[in-house]
Amino acid sequence: MTHATPIRRAARTDHLTLALHLASLGLPVLPLRAGKGPIGNCRTCAGNTCGGRPNMKTPGPCACPRPCHAWAAATTDPAVLAAPEWATAWRDAGVVGYHPGGAGVTVVDLDNAEAVAWARTDLPPTRTVATTRGEHWIYSGTMRSVNGVRPGVDLKSLMSYARWLGPGTGTLTELPKVVRALGEKAPTAVRSTPRTVTVPAPAGGGQCRHRSPVYLERGIAMAEQRITDATSAIHATVYRTFLAVLSAHGRCCCLTEAHIGRLFTAAQAKGESPRHCADAWSNAAATLGL
Repeated sequence: MTHATPIRRAARTDHLTLALHLASLGLPVLPLRAGKGPIGNCRTCAGNTCGGRPNMKTPGPCACPRPCHAWAAATTDPAVLAAPEWATAWRDAGVVGYHPGGAGVTVVDLDNAEAVAWARTDLPPTRTVATTRGEHWIYSGTMRSVNGVRPGVDLKSLMSYARWLGPGTGTLTELPKVVRALGEKAPTAVRSTPRTVTVPAPAGGGQCRHRSPVYLERGIAMAEQRITDATSAIHATVYRTFLAVLSAHGRCCCLTEAHIGRLFTAAQAKGESPRHCADAWSNAAATLGL
């Protein structure tokens, strides 16, 4: 079986039945609401206490059986899909979703007629699926997911999810260089005056407990390197790194916005947005009670 197989076959109406069928073909699936969003967090992860993003597009460091973290909950395991823990999710689902990267494909999501017209002119033909407002063009191969690469165009592949809207028409072709180039858009730079992150001074006058600034510098440099070296689970790595930095330096007066800016810059170089950096920082601070 090739990655093209689940894209080429299968079409049923019942959500769980369809999900089990697609999973048997190797397509990692999950339930989505009628509005295309993932089903809500489970109680264990309520309020993103495990570090997940508020919009649930990226998971935190948890291993829940429920579909509480969008693409990371997608699975081909029929025992998980049909488990009692998923019953409510399938009951509330409006559509079956899947993880394109897990299926070895990239979806070029064309959200309007203008975007479709651009694709027909500039992109090589491949398998296409009609959507409510445009089309999904599906290519064999994976890449990082990026939204808004041009007006009305999103790229959905690794660490993302898409609606299953049927097998579509046309022959699945290799991911072209022109699509990969769209995904190489540089991340937004950290503003020179990032949002203020306030940490309370500790008891005893707020004196820094670190006797040498070398200790702090080494810690920040190690945190930057940890983020830079990450090859997967980027958001979880960023969250855990922020958590470690705040755990060591958040209760004294040595951590400055310049240090925070360095960490945000490293995270954005791996594809995190300023907003997601701020969310991860806030979640880490809340976890530590700062």
